Amino acid sequence: MCTAATYRTAGFYFGRTLDYEFSYGEEVVITPRNYRFDFCKMGLLNSHYAMIGMAHVAEEYPLYYEAMNEHGLGMAGLNFVGNARYHEVAEGKDNVSPFEFIPWILGQCATVKEAKALLVRMNLVNIPFSKELPLSQLHWLIADREEAITVESMADGLHVYENPVGVLTNNPPFGMQMFNLNNYMHLSPKDPVNQFSDKVSLSRYSRGMGALGLPGDLSSQSRFVRAAFVKMNSLSGSGERESVSQFFHILGAVDQQRGCCELADGKYEITIYTSCCSAEKGIYYYTTYDNHQITGVDMHKENLDGETLVKYPLITGEQIRWQN
Repeated sequence: MCTAATYRTAGFYFGRTLDYEFSYGEEVVITPRNYRFDFCKMGLLNSHYAMIGMAHVAEEYPLYYEAMNEHGLGMAGLNFVGNARYHEVAEGKDNVSPFEFIPWILGQCATVKEAKALLVRMNLVNIPFSKELPLSQLHWLIADREEAITVESMADGLHVYENPVGVLTNNPPFGMQMFNLNNYMHLSPKDPVNQFSDKVSLSRYSRGMGALGLPGDLSSQSRFVRAAFVKMNSLSGSGERESVSQFFHILGAVDQQRGCCELADGKYEITIYTSCCSAEKGIYYYTTYDNHQITGVDMHKENLDGETLVKYPLITGEQIRWQN
């Protein structure tokens, strides 16, 4: 279970939480412009936009969870179990496997508008990376500083939704998530006014009562509401540090703590990492469950005209700055 979000100040920021019970050994991975992508059905892509994001690297191939390219287009895949469906190869379509979807879009598109044009021909096909790494059931958030869309491949085909809140979690399908926000139109960051009855004298007894009813559980539908409310009402300075700090606070509203979401065999889902990509700077920021210090990797400090992946293992141990 995961949450992805966008945030715009003077800059544009895109990121997500990865909530799961174990890690696949993911790393921050920079794919330079001349790394060769050999797509299952779409041939070679020898030259493309550079990108940075979180990936599990298998056989020197970056299986991206989320990434942003050098033009500031971001894309994240989130679990969509039970609803995602991938299809057989279809003539006249761009037949792309889900594990190739992020590099296919980010390698060729600088904007959401350009991504929409590619999606018209898109067919996500049922071709796994390997027997050991079967396909994950996913849907995707694609965003730039101007707009965001959600992409879902289901039994009845590919759905592309405008995403005005710039947030994505998991089930149910995105249209239902957006409709559910109608149930929370009364929420406000302001103090509430008594509309219960003019015959009863009621008054607020605490700050924050305008948000009474904001769901606090860890379900995907509740996290969607909570992340959307926090993101849509967030205020910060417009500089890089203030914006990045606020972005981590936004996703902190849906953080999952060990022990609160028990799975089978005594395992627990936790927020393994939280990321924030800065579009203008080309910097990938992250924290991990046991390291709350923000770590940054700048793609522009690497050779973006290279041919091989640049990988940075995650710093997972808590970093404490002593003052005495």
